[in-house]
Amino acid sequence: MLLAGKKGLIVGVANKRSIAWGIAQAAAREGAQLAFTYQGERLKESVGELAGSLNPNSPLFECDVQNEALLNAAFLGVKNAFGALDFLVHAVAFAKREELEGEFLPTSRDGFQMALEVSSYSLTALAQRAVPLMASGGSIVALTYYGAEKVIPRYNIMGVAKAALEASVRYLAFDLGPRKIRVNGLSSGPVQTLAARGISGFTDMMKIVEAKAPMKRNVELAEVANAAVFLLSDFSSGITGETLHVDCGYHILGM
Repeated sequence: MLLAGKKGLIVGVANKRSIAWGIAQAAAREGAQLAFTYQGERLKESVGELAGSLNPNSPLFECDVQNEALLNAAFLGVKNAFGALDFLVHAVAFAKREELEGEFLPTSRDGFQMALEVSSYSLTALAQRAVPLMASGGSIVALTYYGAEKVIPRYNIMGVAKAALEASVRYLAFDLGPRKIRVNGLSSGPVQTLAARGISGFTDMMKIVEAKAPMKRNVELAEVANAAVFLLSDFSSGITGETLHVDCGYHILGM
């Protein structure tokens, strides 16, 4: 029960195969009381069913990270439901499908701006609203990927966005440290999610990791979720500004 008595907001659950949902399940298992967001009416029912499977009383709020009014309303809802917040999970990322194919060179201005706003700036926008609810301190965890550090062919603009996200983690960690709020990134190896399948060549990525990673396998969703629980819990009380890799060691390789 590493998160017993703690209240958290999970932003980015899309379906039962998403990493955010795996983290939500692990956090609930460890005693956390959770609130969830959904984007648009299309996802309201499915996210609501998932949230309800953990706790029928789980608060659920509409949240589009590009919409200031919805962001404000979501956190007002969290305040009214919980009064305070102990942790926040950022699992939001988006890039146009055509930007995740072929070369990085043809990246459009609109595609660049959208990917950076949704996948990177959203962490800062969420933190701005979460911090006032973390008067006693807290933990913020953002999901990232190794493509932020090294070139992953066809990951393209998402790699650039994740690099900006990881830099944001460090700057937010510096700003929020005096408030006893920790900010960390969680860099998962490739996991079979619906979002991941939108990346051209994703199956090849998994085969390469399995063949070359020190552990000779791909990471499992449960392992990523358990690492997130660690970062959200008091067991990681001395860790902030870090990017924790959960990828069976793949990131240590030079070739």
